[in-house]
Amino acid sequence: MSAPPAALLVLGWGNLSRGDDALGPLVIAGLRRRLPQDWRDQVELLEDYQLQIEHALDLSGRSRILFVDASLNCASPFEARPVSAARDSSFTSHALSPQALLQVFSDIQGYAPPPATLLAIRGESFELGETLGSSAQSHLDAALEWSLSWIFEEPHGIDGTNR
Repeated sequence: MSAPPAALLVLGWGNLSRGDDALGPLVIAGLRRRLPQDWRDQVELLEDYQLQIEHALDLSGRSRILFVDASLNCASPFEARPVSAARDSSFTSHALSPQALLQVFSDIQGYAPPPATLLAIRGESFELGETLGSSAQSHLDAALEWSLSWIFEEPHGIDGTNR
């Protein structure tokens, strides 16, 4: 019998070979280095090149989910906002948005997905072969600090009260 999944899932995606697109995986790498040992069984850290339909299975049994990605369209250094299940244009493509992935989970499981947050980190350069830009590095540092505070926050119920 396998152990239940960790309560928290942090899922970062991006391409390490495309400059600032590496921000999602770099947050995961930073959390692996900085997460205290006594928290490692409570937090699962996953990284990939993109969200895919198969990731819906990784959402099961979680109390909260943090999606982490680079963005050209968010404010600096980052934006964090709740995301909900929804069908969108990515629903039929090979890569999914967090909203579409949550919808796949809901369709498969027959109930609402766990509460989820999208952490979009400001990036500027996504060309193949580029390294992380200097402003993206400072955005990464700020996002990593925010991610640690998200992990350590008290869990809240749907109505905002402590469980």
